[in-house]
Amino acid sequence: MALGTRIDVGVDDRVLAVAVSGAPDGRPVFLLHGSPGSRSGPKPRSSVLYRQGVRLICYDRPGYGSSTRMPDRRVADAARDVQAIADHLGIDRFAVVGRSGGGPHALACAALLPDRVVRTAVLVGLAPTDAAGLDWYRGMSEANVQAHTIARRDTLQLMHQMRELAAQTAADPESLIESLRTQASAPDLRFMQSVIYRRMLANSYADAFRVGPYGWLDDILAFRGEWGFELDTIDRPVRLWHGAHDTFSPASHSRWLAQRIPRAEVHVQYGAAHFAAMEVLPRILAWLTT
Repeated sequence: MALGTRIDVGVDDRVLAVAVSGAPDGRPVFLLHGSPGSRSGPKPRSSVLYRQGVRLICYDRPGYGSSTRMPDRRVADAARDVQAIADHLGIDRFAVVGRSGGGPHALACAALLPDRVVRTAVLVGLAPTDAAGLDWYRGMSEANVQAHTIARRDTLQLMHQMRELAAQTAADPESLIESLRTQASAPDLRFMQSVIYRRMLANSYADAFRVGPYGWLDDILAFRGEWGFELDTIDRPVRLWHGAHDTFSPASHSRWLAQRIPRAEVHVQYGAAHFAAMEVLPRILAWLTT
């Protein structure tokens, strides 16, 4: 199997589109993409992964890219999909890192696959919407607040809005980046000036909306619902990283998670925001594979 080629993995009557990069015999790490995102999302070059001894596995969550949609999925369902991919690839034990919307799904793997997940990292992740004692929306951009609020009261309205956004993004992936710029803090605005990172994001968004907005819609609905696992059952090491000036998923979410996960450590980096998670990924991969 050539690294970087698409692999289709069957789960029941669904197909998951998977990509593997880095060292063929390296230590396996699953990278769970953001919301929206895809398996082609920002990641270190294969040469960097090879030097780190990392075999990086990425896949399109159901409804994104080339993966079959799974309506009414829960966050917990990601554990079953990751397990199926690991079984297909002949991988017994592995680490998991989730970025942004991938964060809750990474925690699901840690909680529900305790005999297989050795370490977990969450970069700029989200807390459950019913998190006791957390002002969930505080510090969040207006557009994100609106999407989550609409999801709570009117799924059809959210679907209509996201269909329009997905169609526009599919035609011009840069348009979503420009929309995000209007919601971003200064560190993220500086980050978005990078031609390389903008190209990575544009490619990921184009792939994400290949068949419509369903993956993104289902992510938002899953975040708003019952996740399907308990945070305090996670007994493996967890590292949480967050940019202090994040306006998409505020750093208070990682601080809250760190208080509920028994072996979690949290690092909030000042002068950084949401998209800096891409830059810290190589350092996180080093910790995951130690």
